[in-house]
Amino acid sequence: MTLIDELHAAVGAAHVLTEGDLSAWEIDWRRRYRGRALAVVRPADTAQVVAIVRACAKHGAGVVPQGGNTSLVGGSIPDASGTQVLLSLARMTHVREIDAHNLTMTADAGCTLQQVQEAAMNRALLYPLSLASEGSCTVGGTLATNAGGTQVLRYGNARELCLGLEVVTASGEVWDGLSGLRKDNTGYDLRDLFVGSEGTLGVITAATLKLHPRPASVTTAMATVPTLQAAVQLLHMARVHLGAGLSGFEVMNDTALGMVRKHFPQSTQPLPPGPWTVLVEQSDTESEAHAQALFESLLETALNDGCITDAAVAGSLDQSAAMWRLRESIPLAQAQEGLNIKHDIAVPVSRIPAFVQHTDAALSAAWPGVRLVNFGHLGDGNLHYNVQAPIGMAASDFLSHNEADVNALVYDAVTAHSGSISAEHGIGTFKREALVKYKSPLALQMMRAIKAALDPRGTMNPGRLL
Repeated sequence: MTLIDELHAAVGAAHVLTEGDLSAWEIDWRRRYRGRALAVVRPADTAQVVAIVRACAKHGAGVVPQGGNTSLVGGSIPDASGTQVLLSLARMTHVREIDAHNLTMTADAGCTLQQVQEAAMNRALLYPLSLASEGSCTVGGTLATNAGGTQVLRYGNARELCLGLEVVTASGEVWDGLSGLRKDNTGYDLRDLFVGSEGTLGVITAATLKLHPRPASVTTAMATVPTLQAAVQLLHMARVHLGAGLSGFEVMNDTALGMVRKHFPQSTQPLPPGPWTVLVEQSDTESEAHAQALFESLLETALNDGCITDAAVAGSLDQSAAMWRLRESIPLAQAQEGLNIKHDIAVPVSRIPAFVQHTDAALSAAWPGVRLVNFGHLGDGNLHYNVQAPIGMAASDFLSHNEADVNALVYDAVTAHSGSISAEHGIGTFKREALVKYKSPLALQMMRAIKAALDPRGTMNPGRLL
C-alpha cells in the first residue's frame, strides 16, 4: 500500500486532502510562508493520530502537526517539497472531563482556547490563558509553543497552566501523562519536554489543564505615563497596592495607538494621546467595591508621585472590553499599514527602559524615519518590538532589503540586556538560524540530544526549531 492508501484506511478518504485549494493549511497566518503538503490529514481521535504517525514513520514521511494555524514564526507549515504530511488536529475538539474539585479540565488538543475558556466559565471556573487569537488557536498549539498572553503576570504561561499531557510519540506510541496532580516527583518531567517543543518531539493530542476559581470582580484601567521608566515604576506600585490581584499590565507607545486611531477610527480611546499608555487589570477575590478602592488608591498615589499624567477606570464590562480592544487592535492596524519586521522579545523588566532607549536610537540612526511600534506585556518583560517602514517607503521594499540587518541589531541589543529573542511565539522556521547564534552551544547540544533520543529519524516537524 502507498502512504496515501494507508492514510485513507486510517481516517477515511474524506479526511485525506490532496487536491484543490489547501491554502488554509499551507499558508501561515502572516502569509510569509507557503508550503506544499503531500496530504492534509484530519484525524478524529488519538487512535487515528497513532495510525497516521505509524504510517508516516513506515514510509519515512515528515509529520507537521497543526492546530489553528496561528503561528507567527512559520512553525506549522509544511515545506515546499510536497513530501510532508500535514496533521491537522482541528477535528479533535472534545472536552473530556472537568473536575471542579481538583480544579482541572482534560481536553483534546484541537479544542480552541475560546472553547476551553467557555467550558470553564460554564462551571463558574476560569482558564486564564488569553490571546488575541483565542477564537482560532488551539490547546495543542498553545502548549507546543508555550504561549503567553495577557495574564502571565498572575497565572503564568501555558506551561504553568498544564498539569499533564497525552502525546503520540515519533514511533506511534501513546504516552498517557494526563495527570491532574500538582505534586509528582517520580523522575524527569516529561511533560515539560513536550511543552514548547513545537511538535518536534511528538504530537500533543490532549492535555489536563489547571483551572482557577472565577474572580469576584475584574477591574480595568488605562493611564498615560510620560516615560517608559514611569511605566516600570507604576508596575512596581501596582504590585504593592494590588498584590496577587494584579493580573495584567500592558504598555503601548503612541506610534502603536496612533495606527489604531488611523485604521480603526471607530475605536474609542478614553485618554488623550501620550508618549506611553498603560493598561492595568486587577482580578479581585473579594468584591467589586474592594477592587475599586484598591484601584483608586493606586491611581491617586501614582498621580501624586507624577508617575501618571491621566487615567480612566472602566465603569462597565463594555468599557473594559473597549480598552482591551485597543490593545488587541495594534497587530491588525500594523497589518493594514503594511508588512513590518516583528520581534517578540523578553528583557528583565528593570532593563526594559534602557533597552528601548538604546535600540530606538540605534535603529533611528541606521534607518532615519523608521517607525517603532512598541507594545506588549510589560508585567512579565515581554515586548512586541516591531519596526515599520518610514512614511513614504514601500513596506515590502523596506522589509526585503533590511529585515536581516534590523533583526541582527535588535537581537544583539536583546542579548546585551540579558534577554531572549523569543518570548512567546517560539522559533519555528523564522528564527531557527538566529537560535544557533544566540543560544549557547551547550544548550543546543542538549536540545539536539533530546531530539535524537525521542525522534531518531527526524520525522516530527522536520526543519523547525532545530
